[in-house]
Amino acid sequence: MNVTGVTAVAAPVAGGLLAGGQWHEDAPGLPVLAVHGITASHRNWDLFAEAVPERRIVAPDLRGRGRSSVLPAPYGLEQHADDLAAFLDALGIERAYVVGHSMGAFVSVRLAERHPERVAGLALVDGGLPVPSPDGVAAAELPKLLLGPALERLSMTFADRAAYLDFWRRHPALGPYWNEAIEAYVDYDLDGREPELRSSANAEAVAVNAVELDGRGGYTAALEALPGPVDVFRAPRGLLDADPLYPEALVAEWAARVPALVTHEVADVNHYTILMTEGGTGSVIPVIRARMEAADTQEGAT
Repeated sequence: MNVTGVTAVAAPVAGGLLAGGQWHEDAPGLPVLAVHGITASHRNWDLFAEAVPERRIVAPDLRGRGRSSVLPAPYGLEQHADDLAAFLDALGIERAYVVGHSMGAFVSVRLAERHPERVAGLALVDGGLPVPSPDGVAAAELPKLLLGPALERLSMTFADRAAYLDFWRRHPALGPYWNEAIEAYVDYDLDGREPELRSSANAEAVAVNAVELDGRGGYTAALEALPGPVDVFRAPRGLLDADPLYPEALVAEWAARVPALVTHEVADVNHYTILMTEGGTGSVIPVIRARMEAADTQEGAT
């Protein structure tokens, strides 16, 4: 595996520059806008981009993450959606096929709601369906409950890069599946200087978005109004390589409630490895590729 080919990009948004990356800039056809999860960055998409060389792929570091970590509040899903529209503007992209992972899937739904003319198709990868808040859990405790070690690292410092890699190698959902793409993703996340390196993700931004994942603020209505087809990919194991983020019954409930949704089970992956291993991307990409080819035909006919 040789994870290469990403080029840094930046776009003016409210409060500063939204950073990100792009792959295959000169590729023809409908571009892909790839939107990462709640504590991630655009480097979440390295393997996906490597496996889709025929498309231009662009991916931001969402406000409060990666090289966009210094951007100020607000950090809500609607602001992220508006940032994505500005990101497309800066890169000269009128319409894109949008693929969102985890919290990025929620942002993608909000983009389709607020800027429908920019979205030629939509795929939600283990995300985008409201996650019920457990009874008796205060809003302030939700990030820790949902994210576990991924949130824990935001309050930690690390003496050097090796220490940060070691932290992630112990993560139950990533360590056993370690590869070059995961290592590049982890390395990119670091900010600061030795011996006080830390994750680039802004804990305040993460906390704001964590409490939005239950469908509040009109999100559920936006999901129900989506035109189809919208592919939803489910990982059978979750953020700790154990219980899924989305039980089968919950996915079935939403599929019955929102006719636009087309659900897919991706075998033998967790919430991270659905995109960050070749087996995961190899299951997701054929469906997305077929949708993009159909969207190309439709775009050419209009």
